[in-house]
Amino acid sequence: MLGIFILSLALRFWGLERFNTLVFDEVYFAKFGNNYLTHTPFFNAHPPLSQYMIGIGIWIGSHIPFWHDTVNGLTGSMRSPWTYRWLNALTGSFIPLVVAAIAYQLSYRRSFAILAGLFTACDGIFLVESRYALSNIYIVIFGLLGHWFLLLALDNHNERRRFFLVFAGITFGASIGTKWNGLWFLSGAYLIWIVAWVIRGIHSFANPKLFLKSPSLQEAEEDGESRSHDSAVVASPRATAGVSAYSPPSQTPLQNLTQLNIFQMLFYLGIIPASIYSIIWIPHLQLDKTYGFIEVHRQILKFHLQLGGNSPNVHPYCAAWYKWPLMTRPMAYYYQTAERITEPLPVMGPPLPAGAGKVIYDVHAMGNPFLWWFGVAAMLFLAGMLVAQIVMPWVKEKRFSVPATLSVDTWIALYLVVNYAANLAPWVEVTRCVFIYHYMCAVVFVFLAIAWFVDQCLRSYYQQLRVLGVTITFMILAAFIFWMPIYLGLPLSPDGYKMRMWFNSWI
Repeated sequence: MLGIFILSLALRFWGLERFNTLVFDEVYFAKFGNNYLTHTPFFNAHPPLSQYMIGIGIWIGSHIPFWHDTVNGLTGSMRSPWTYRWLNALTGSFIPLVVAAIAYQLSYRRSFAILAGLFTACDGIFLVESRYALSNIYIVIFGLLGHWFLLLALDNHNERRRFFLVFAGITFGASIGTKWNGLWFLSGAYLIWIVAWVIRGIHSFANPKLFLKSPSLQEAEEDGESRSHDSAVVASPRATAGVSAYSPPSQTPLQNLTQLNIFQMLFYLGIIPASIYSIIWIPHLQLDKTYGFIEVHRQILKFHLQLGGNSPNVHPYCAAWYKWPLMTRPMAYYYQTAERITEPLPVMGPPLPAGAGKVIYDVHAMGNPFLWWFGVAAMLFLAGMLVAQIVMPWVKEKRFSVPATLSVDTWIALYLVVNYAANLAPWVEVTRCVFIYHYMCAVVFVFLAIAWFVDQCLRSYYQQLRVLGVTITFMILAAFIFWMPIYLGLPLSPDGYKMRMWFNSWI
């Protein structure tokens, strides 16, 4: 995990000041972050937390006595590009670690955690978004931290559980305080909790004795089962014989979801996130007194409703939600041509005429194609696995039923499918122009899905499956290296650029 973090850190900081300009939405977010430092009122079409973070990064970076070789005044003050980008780069470097922590907390399997962290570190759009003063990195990391703290809470009891639930509420609120779609992370937590209670209700209907047990008694029994399992693992000869990798733990914190009642959910994952979200707005509303708390939300909603339909006529890179999973329409954040590699790039200005440039600089917001495509296949596999567990009893016994006890992998499948759907499905009804970066909140669960699948293959007794797992991993790593020049904005020849644009819709 340390190696994965160092890799993420190095790729995000290498040549961070390469383009001495504002790239893509830095024209908004970098300026907004600087506005807080210069006390300049402005209207913000999103909640302000990410702009606070960028502003803090600018303030700290301006006091560091190096990395100021290039400066520009595009934010409203003379700033080095490094100052308004470095904090995003640092924050984005931690996302693979948080994804790995979630994977481990779901399964207690180190191999699953390492694969999840590695695959996340090998994605392109997360690398691109981390290297510029943009906001989506903060939505994702706060939302993922909310899920990690929730899993830690489920894995603990009493005071420790309440401690982690408080932090889950704070980070979920911070995600929403970055952009409204951070709410889907919180909705995923509620949905998996509801699913757990539905499953318990079905079991209770089939077994009334279970329904009559008090929650405290059931919690004690589940805790006792977990402790006895831990003891069994320690005492197991298989664990010391080197084959424990094929005997995963029989417990997951998700099995404790029904230990949380409605009042706990409403307080820790309702009132606390709402309070944090409201507090986040205070500095902005003190700076810009044009609108109050309620009115500023009306203005934001009005702004987004006026952005027009979801078609190329509105913006050339508009991409409806169904184009995201297969990555049929990524977008260019920066494109510039030059006569030679030694020629300095202009701060602003149009590209050279068609065919005149010998060197192409392109920053493309697109994922790792093989990671995304394999990941979607893995997510469909998990969804099919869940459906099969319901359909098979219906076919065999002509009745609807749910297994008396769900395996760890079934719980993981439920968690990943539910949270993926929670972060993708709301976009189906959105009619404004949306872009591929809106998929970032959902695609992290795709990374977990393919990591789970590869982990299952590598742990299999069948050689063919182990070979499949190694092959998928190699293809993801190779694809990341192949497309890295357009993630980092490295100079490419026209042929090199065309070789990486596999489809016309990618350009």
